[in-house]
Amino acid sequence: MKIRKIHPDTLYKRVVGGHTLYSPVVTVKGGTLVFVSGLLARDREGNIVKKGDMGAQIAQVGENLRLALESAGARLEDLVRTTTYVTDMDEFFRHVEVRMRYFGPALPTSTTVEVRRLSHPDFLVEVEAFAVVED
Repeated sequence: MKIRKIHPDTLYKRVVGGHTLYSPVVTVKGGTLVFVSGLLARDREGNIVKKGDMGAQIAQVGENLRLALESAGARLEDLVRTTTYVTDMDEFFRHVEVRMRYFGPALPTSTTVEVRRLSHPDFLVEVEAFAVVED
């Protein structure tokens, strides 16, 4: 399997807090696709974690994503695409360091969208993801 992360010099490179946030283009040759549904800041029992604290919710979603990927034989480093939904874009960008802890090593393609509300008013962030692992 071969994964290429491409930053063409013809496109703007988004850097926040010294971190390149995503790859604009990722190509994959070979491998098995892993699709992960939108994950929220829930613990194993389904309780909402850290109401009102987006940084802590990003961390919980990152941990949930790590666990979901592991169940399919993948790692965070295998991510190739994420879509993040947030209820406050400005607050989201105050927590770049937390996000990079989970998505930085993979540098997947990424889209972040501010939404009015997620499936419960106490959720502040939701992430869906795609990864690729060796066949």
